[in-house]
Amino acid sequence: MTDGGPTRGQTRVHVWISGRVQGVGFRFAACDLAISLGLGGWVRNLSDRRVEAVFEGPAAEVGQAVAWCRRGPTGAWVSDVRTRTEDVVGERGFRSRPSASPAEAG
Repeated sequence: MTDGGPTRGQTRVHVWISGRVQGVGFRFAACDLAISLGLGGWVRNLSDRRVEAVFEGPAAEVGQAVAWCRRGPTGAWVSDVRTRTEDVVGERGFRSRPSASPAEAG
């Protein structure tokens, strides 16, 4: 339960996207979308060919970003999307992070 502080109405969702999602501009399109929605967070490629992202901000906009991940940009083919809700950390700005090493793919 929130105390009505800065996280009220905010959510954070960690997303893992599988399918043909690398080499199709997924990260760039995710960045453009998240920025246009005013979200914080990041996106990166994983060594196992998935894309990983974290979206943080107003619940409705985070929901839009997660829904977009289920289809991705033109040229992508999404076979699975896994999500995990996390505690809001107050992340500002959205960025593309360097690709994860095999040990980080989890």
